[in-house]
Amino acid sequence: MRRLRRWYAWWLRHAARLRDVMYVGFSLMTIVLQAASGSGGWSVKDWYVLGAGVVASLALLWRRRFPVTVTAVTIVAMLTASIFVPMGLALLTLSIRRRDLALAILGLAAYAAYVLNSWGGRGQIWVSVFTGPFLVGTWIAIGAYVGARRDLMASLRDRAERAEAERELRSEQARLGERSRIAQEMHDVLAHKVSLIALHAGGLEVNPTVGPDKVEGSARLIRETARQAMEDLREVLGVLRTDVSVDGADLAPVPRASDLERLIAASRDAGVTVGYEFALPDDVPVSVGRTVYRVIQESLTNVHKHARGAATDVRVSGARGDGVTVRVTNVRPVAAGSLLPGAGAGLVGLRERVQLVGGRITTGPTTDGGWQVEAWLPWDTHRQDTEPSLINPAPLHNPASPRDAASPHNPAPPRDTTSNRDVVVGHDSALKGDSVDRTEGER
Repeated sequence: MRRLRRWYAWWLRHAARLRDVMYVGFSLMTIVLQAASGSGGWSVKDWYVLGAGVVASLALLWRRRFPVTVTAVTIVAMLTASIFVPMGLALLTLSIRRRDLALAILGLAAYAAYVLNSWGGRGQIWVSVFTGPFLVGTWIAIGAYVGARRDLMASLRDRAERAEAERELRSEQARLGERSRIAQEMHDVLAHKVSLIALHAGGLEVNPTVGPDKVEGSARLIRETARQAMEDLREVLGVLRTDVSVDGADLAPVPRASDLERLIAASRDAGVTVGYEFALPDDVPVSVGRTVYRVIQESLTNVHKHARGAATDVRVSGARGDGVTVRVTNVRPVAAGSLLPGAGAGLVGLRERVQLVGGRITTGPTTDGGWQVEAWLPWDTHRQDTEPSLINPAPLHNPASPRDAASPHNPAPPRDTTSNRDVVVGHDSALKGDSVDRTEGER
């Protein structure tokens, strides 16, 4: 069996050249038999037939490279020396490779040569007139069938290769999308907790002489925050092991009102003064509620990273038909520098989340050197999955806000007169003299 496979592989490598040798050998054999069939020894005509036949047969070696020229040579040989086999083999190759006007002209020329070769014979010309189309047409029909089948196989092979390439491309795109989704979820879950841990640890580092009670409290907060981060990470990894839902919704854990309260409480424990005001009904859609949570979480994370000690104000309001507005504003930080380096994925992922629900987001500096993140989310009335008790239905105001509680808050979407894309407020001039470099890439 192994030897047979080797022979088959060798045949595939040399099949074309072997067919050439077989065609030439078969043609020469018929020429020799035709020349030797005469009686009374070899005449001048027999030698002429043999010479013309050898030339026409050897021309078949170039039948694939020059099919039209080789066919014309064999037709001349047929007309002058009654040599049919080389002409038939040349027509076979020509019809395999070309099915155009050249094939039609040479086919008619071959038929004419076959008929004219019988000129002068008693009654033979009429036989040639009726048998010529059958003989010439048979060679052309066989070649056309072989060529059509070869083209079909090549087309099927090309389609299979394209389908395989498209399948690999879709698979690669799915892998990249899954990696991006995992990276975004990991960032959303861990970035906030890690920034809190860094804040508490940094406080112990810059104040090594604090009393044991303060050290114990900070260590307890670090331990609890690390435990919460591990629980959130375990929950996200468990969700990511499953497929997306049928309607394509995000399967990340749905935040509740208690999660928002814990989120703000954790920032306060880290030393950030956070005031908040929530005014939303209790039937917020799940996708909108989750996005509200992520906007607040990412904004507070950026405050921990880039604006240490800056008082922060969180305001959320909205109603059915008006949409939901989230505004997180912090004042100019009192300390310079960033406690943690920015990965550049926070606001990018936040924009993607907001755009996913059809909303808009605006980020940029305030006139007093602070920073503001404002997002508007549409109230998705087409979705039936509502999230009760995401935020308390009654307006809730916390006096810890660094802003004036009576400041106007418009629940309508932020105006964008230029486009419906995200607006990033230019902040080069607003940050002149500011010691904190809080560019959007850092966040």
